[in-house]
Amino acid sequence: MVERGGALGEQIATRLGSSRAAAWQERFEQLHREAVDAELTPVDGIREALDAIVLPTCVASSGSHDKMRHTLGRTGIHQYFEGRIFSASEVAHGKPAPDLFLYAAQRMGVDPSACIVVEDSKYGVQAARAAGMRSLGYAGGLTPAQWLEGPNTVVFDDMRKLPMLLS
Repeated sequence: MVERGGALGEQIATRLGSSRAAAWQERFEQLHREAVDAELTPVDGIREALDAIVLPTCVASSGSHDKMRHTLGRTGIHQYFEGRIFSASEVAHGKPAPDLFLYAAQRMGVDPSACIVVEDSKYGVQAARAAGMRSLGYAGGLTPAQWLEGPNTVVFDDMRKLPMLLS
């Protein structure tokens, strides 16, 4: 639902008008923010993993910059990526298209073939493959491992293993 929020907003606008779509979007964002504040916790082991990673890192997400500031801040990991956060709103096509990952690689000054994408969604892994990047599919959350499996992808379920997988 969150990844398709924009498309759903367009459908509401088409069927019910732009003012109702704007009201829906505002309410959706308010409810999302409240849910994040009440329930979002960091992935177990993520801070330890980020502390151990010595490679350049960034975030390339389907979410808006405001949403990422909020969620990454709420989980206490925003500072790990300060100044290196990229949103699908900055490119023509979001995931599963490769645009966002190619944009992030270009902004980071890294050839796409040298990038490794850490993803927890089927569309994100597809986007990494389309960009010519290797991926690490995190199956320790809501996404079933089989949705992440495929070429150039290693699936893992413990974030503490991430630094070793990157080495």
